[in-house]
Amino acid sequence: MIVASIDIGTNTVLLLIAKVDYESKNIIPILNEYQIPRIGRGIKQNGQINTDSISKLFAVLREFKTIISEYNCDTILVSGTNAFRMATNSTEIIESIRNEFNLEIKVISGEQEAEYAYLGALSALKEKTYVSVIDIGGSSTEIITGEGSKILTKVSLQIGSVTVTEQYLKTFPPNNSDIENMKQEIRNQFRFFDKNLIARRVIAIAGTATTLACMKLGLKEFDENVVDNFTLKGDALSQLISDIDKLSSIDILENYGAIMKGREDIILAGAIILEQFMKFCEVNSVIVSTRE
Repeated sequence: MIVASIDIGTNTVLLLIAKVDYESKNIIPILNEYQIPRIGRGIKQNGQINTDSISKLFAVLREFKTIISEYNCDTILVSGTNAFRMATNSTEIIESIRNEFNLEIKVISGEQEAEYAYLGALSALKEKTYVSVIDIGGSSTEIITGEGSKILTKVSLQIGSVTVTEQYLKTFPPNNSDIENMKQEIRNQFRFFDKNLIARRVIAIAGTATTLACMKLGLKEFDENVVDNFTLKGDALSQLISDIDKLSSIDILENYGAIMKGREDIILAGAIILEQFMKFCEVNSVIVSTRE
């Protein structure tokens, strides 16, 4: 069966087309695409997904439906994450998408999002292993630990690269006091999490992690074959943060190229969330996965 999955996140909309064998639970990716309409822009302050973001989302869905039609997909699955959970106008947006695109959006809970992130990250692993997964999104961060397909602990924290950027980083480059206030908020969130639950093997997924891997590897364009399974060490991450925290978002885009498009103003916050997680949990490195 050919399945198309559209994941509507706070910053990024992901399209995965894959061949799925439900008996063996084997998933073979055929196509991965993404666009960055950032539907969560201003959502924490205003409580709604704004009109401009809705228009951008509709344009992305229109493009993705055209792609899906070319692959003769048997079914289309659409999920909405934290932005839809937060926004007071989610219901009317979901209704509009149903009417215009004949797509049914399932708004998943933070716990469900954590489960899907974990299972997606483990889909490429053959061995049964004790592992933790961190998924840094635009408005939430999921942390999951399990062994094989069995999830042992999961948590969804209300911090993300978009929301903490909007809340704390008022200028670009940001000043030191704003960065420190953001770090303190991130540490406060991790304070309620038991770091003893974190495995020694940690997999980092989603756009923040893959973009940081590209930066470290010197890639201007995303290359899944190079990025997948890349080991990002803590000292290398700290150096990347030091390299960009004194740059404007325009300079970041110019220096790092197309892989940064749509993330140039939020990559610093995402990197600091990952850095603070690693320091808090005393993790020296993470494995970057392109699966999610």
